[in-house]
Amino acid sequence: MTFPLVRMRRLRRNQLLRDMVAETALTCNDFIYPMFVCPGQKLRQPVPSMPGVDRFSVDTLVEECKKVRDLGIPAVMLFGIPEKKDPLGRGAYDEKGIVPQAVRALKKAVPGLLVMCDVCLCEYTDHGHCGILDKKTVHNDATLELLAKAALAYAKAGCDMVAPSDMMDGRVIEIRETLDNEGFEDLPIMSYAAKYCSAFYGPFRDAADSSPQFGDRRSYQMDPRNVIEGMREVALDIEEGADIVMVKPAMPYLDVLTRVREEYDLPVAAYQVSGEYAMLKAAAEKGWLDHDAVMMESLYAIKRAGADMILTYFAKDAAKQLAGGK
Repeated sequence: MTFPLVRMRRLRRNQLLRDMVAETALTCNDFIYPMFVCPGQKLRQPVPSMPGVDRFSVDTLVEECKKVRDLGIPAVMLFGIPEKKDPLGRGAYDEKGIVPQAVRALKKAVPGLLVMCDVCLCEYTDHGHCGILDKKTVHNDATLELLAKAALAYAKAGCDMVAPSDMMDGRVIEIRETLDNEGFEDLPIMSYAAKYCSAFYGPFRDAADSSPQFGDRRSYQMDPRNVIEGMREVALDIEEGADIVMVKPAMPYLDVLTRVREEYDLPVAAYQVSGEYAMLKAAAEKGWLDHDAVMMESLYAIKRAGADMILTYFAKDAAKQLAGGK
């Protein structure tokens, strides 16, 4: 049947009808809020390239996470900024390091909040790469043990999930075996499986002070031109024991996200990264875009493409919008 019997506009006449027939639902349960924790006390340091995002000391992190929980956001992802950096990234796997400190504080003071920990060395190495070096090359196999040690340190502190983001081959199985051998067989792994070497990470490196001191990360993060390679990465991480797989960044890689969702039946996450956040914030500050409208449209796009959960710096703002703008 065709027009005039079929009129697609009939179900768009008002908001109630549009809501009833909406194909994609977004709730606070979809959000994971990335947060940066640093040494010190009573610190809340704004990140200039990410308006509305701060670095927190452990005490102020706890207070902020209470607000996050009260907004209905179920989970946070912690990134640590150590007091000192070194070639081996020792702060990443120090059981008394900044992230274990934060985990212990949050699990004690903020019940009902899932605490996830990013597992990587880039914030902790003085050279800024995600693994240890053999001359000017990141040594894949030598890095695996240190990543597993970091995951174990976070597990011992009481985290609810670990999330390796380093893109070393074999990291998931190394972490899984280490956790299992230490009695943490029930701790899930969210793998940054299809993580691309993206120009959209710039503001994050500002926040985490993790820019490489030489070269780039193209030898271990994925080539933005490739999709099939991303599917292979996801398949391998699933075989190695990943419980959730992630596509990162989100909006520039919605095609990859949809392919992963269609092919695999385990939960899929997407990371709306710092550059995606910063460019929308900047355009909104200029008055060129409607902040709340483009924020929500971008999140619906990521959910529509297949994400079961979204890591986003917009989590608090979006939660308020979903609650009616309060």
